[in-house]
Amino acid sequence: MPLRVIFMGTPEFSVPTLRAIAEAGHQIAAVYTQPPRAAGRRGLELTPSPVQREAERLGIEVRTPTSLKGEAEQAAFRALGADIAVVVAYGLLLPKAVLDAPRLGCINGHASLLPRWRGAAPIQRAIMAGDAETGMMVMRMEEGLDTGPVGLVEKCAIDPDMTAGDLHDRLMSIGAALIVEALAGLERDTLGFTVQAAEGVTYARKIDKSETRVDWTRPAVEVHNHIRGLSPFPGAWCEIDIGGRQERLKLLRSTLSDGVSPSLDSSESGGILDDRLTVACGAGAIRLVEVQRAGGRPAAASEFLRGAKIEKGMKLS
Repeated sequence: MPLRVIFMGTPEFSVPTLRAIAEAGHQIAAVYTQPPRAAGRRGLELTPSPVQREAERLGIEVRTPTSLKGEAEQAAFRALGADIAVVVAYGLLLPKAVLDAPRLGCINGHASLLPRWRGAAPIQRAIMAGDAETGMMVMRMEEGLDTGPVGLVEKCAIDPDMTAGDLHDRLMSIGAALIVEALAGLERDTLGFTVQAAEGVTYARKIDKSETRVDWTRPAVEVHNHIRGLSPFPGAWCEIDIGGRQERLKLLRSTLSDGVSPSLDSSESGGILDDRLTVACGAGAIRLVEVQRAGGRPAAASEFLRGAKIEKGMKLS
């Protein structure tokens, strides 16, 4: 029999999973998502989350509490009589009373190979650390931060020039299929769960704006991973002199540059080495592939160079 599901998610990453659960024929009792946020140039317009928009399109009841700690909210959650709650990037902690309310508990779709990268930013942190592989996991939720036993895993290679945005989109699709598979296993009572390993625990702390500026004195591979791990949001950046004015430049795509000395003098760090936006790092160099000027749109490096007079020997800071 189809399951009675409560879905809990907020960003675009969660939307394919909500859609897949509905298409699989499960009964979605309600969708929980973050409340609408102020948006627009003046911050006066309240914008619903991507999950709220999709739930409304599907004709599903939407609930947007700011907290689930109160007894009234917990009673309303229990009253839905759910078999299972599915959580994908919801954004609120679930108290024990909520975790225990559905007949089969709560499962979570998490974008890492747990116990590596528990926490808020697993996709970005995996790339920034230079990981060659990550994946999606379905785990049973408990009170600890991403500590629950794992039911399903699908691994995914991280290609050398893949950005966080690229990986986000790939894992988004993998996660939707994996959750549907997990629900089918729960229906048949064939889904087993394995306790996470005690070794190898790392935490993917939320990205802070203070860590987004590029440090050109670092080795090229670290600079490259930093750029792609923060692309497209919030975006790694540097400053460059364009027409006698210092301008912030967001760096969206890069690649490691071949044929450059692996140990450049650190005084050259940030120096532009050619007419293709190859930039010296503390060791080696990278080539910028896509950038974005302040107030502009993303542009290929070749397009950027046509509109800005950038010469060999100039420095990025």
